[in-house]
Amino acid sequence: MRLTLFALLLSLLPLQALANGFEVISDKKTFLQLVKDRDLRIGLYNLTLNILPNGQINGKALGWQISGTWSWKDGYFCREMDWSGYAIKPNCQLVEARPGRDIRFTSDQGTGESATLRLR
Repeated sequence: MRLTLFALLLSLLPLQALANGFEVISDKKTFLQLVKDRDLRIGLYNLTLNILPNGQINGKALGWQISGTWSWKDGYFCREMDWSGYAIKPNCQLVEARPGRDIRFTSDQGTGESATLRLR
C-alpha cells in the first residue's frame, strides 16, 4: 500500500522538478516574494539584476548598465531589456526556483534556452 501511494505521489510531480529541485513559479505574488530586495547574479558574467515590484529591471553585466521593464502574463515573466544601448528582444519566460538559492528563467514560455541566477 505504501509503495503504491508513493508511486502515485511521484507521478503527480513534474519529473524535471524531481531531478533538479526546481519548482515552477506560476504566480506573480510568489515570484515577488522570491526576488524582493534580492540581487540575481551570474558570477561568470559579473551580472547582477534587480527586479522591482513596480515593473522595473535594473542591473549591470560586464560593467555595462541593464535597464528594462517586466510584467506577469498568463503565468510567465515577460520582460523587455536594454544592455547599454543594445536592445534585448522581448520575451515571456517560464520561472522556476530552488527557494532561497537559485532562480531559473527559460525563454519562449519554457521551450527555449535557460539561465540560472543565484539569489543573493
